[in-house]
Amino acid sequence: MTSSSMPPPAPLAPFETLFDDTPGTDIPLPDALAALYGPLRLPAPAGRPYVLGNFVTTLDGVVALDDPATGGGAISGYNRNDRALMGLLRAVADAVVVAAGTLRADARHLWTPAGISPDLADAYAALRAALGKPPQPLDVFVTASGDLDLTLPVFASGRVPVLIVTSADGAARLAAKQPPEWVRVVAAAPGHEPVTVRGVLDAVIAAGASERILIEGGPRFMGEVFAAGALDELFLTLAPQIAGRDAVHPRPALVEGQLFAPAAPLWPTLTSLKRAGSHLFTRYAFATQ
Repeated sequence: MTSSSMPPPAPLAPFETLFDDTPGTDIPLPDALAALYGPLRLPAPAGRPYVLGNFVTTLDGVVALDDPATGGGAISGYNRNDRALMGLLRAVADAVVVAAGTLRADARHLWTPAGISPDLADAYAALRAALGKPPQPLDVFVTASGDLDLTLPVFASGRVPVLIVTSADGAARLAAKQPPEWVRVVAAAPGHEPVTVRGVLDAVIAAGASERILIEGGPRFMGEVFAAGALDELFLTLAPQIAGRDAVHPRPALVEGQLFAPAAPLWPTLTSLKRAGSHLFTRYAFATQ
């Protein structure tokens, strides 16, 4: 059977809402997304963008297999509802932020709504148009070194606007590679020093992200986001999988490189719980600093 004669994928089963106490304003979802997800409410803080995180984890807390043979979707089992939610959050965001390690782990990806859930591309496009946003969110990559392959599709295709936030040395390294005009480079740290979370957010806001910033990883960067008190809300999918770890494959959790408990644990508030099959989709609100 050729690709042109392949049957269309089966319709997605709607998310089942088990609990919903989310604050904020209703997002005007197109009919297809409203029927799939239900109401989506997001707060709008005064004077700054709302910062969201989105991750999927196994039952034993693994967020990445660190296996070149598997993509990031292996954690969710390539669950279509999880991917649809990822696309929905990208569709309402002004910018999608990932660290360089996440880019290298999924080097062929475009961080766009349709890039993760193409079946809903038209609905995502209609949603962005209704929100008055450009066709694609700004794809933001964080790297202190500037060691990025600018021939990757996200940089070379011209299909998405890109912002690279780096150090002064990293910016010089990237400038020598002559990035295309749709790839902007901002030096947010001196020399070769790491870029702070606040430096990243300031650069993204300066680039025009006025309403919502979506952070998709990786675990070390997310640890820094939590340490900075910069996250308003976490969308966390719990996949019904046990992945395991051993000495050769330590495998990262949601947060790496930061320690909170027992001295200063973070205790967010559950605001929503949905399910699709055996996958659970949670939302947790954090007190930001």
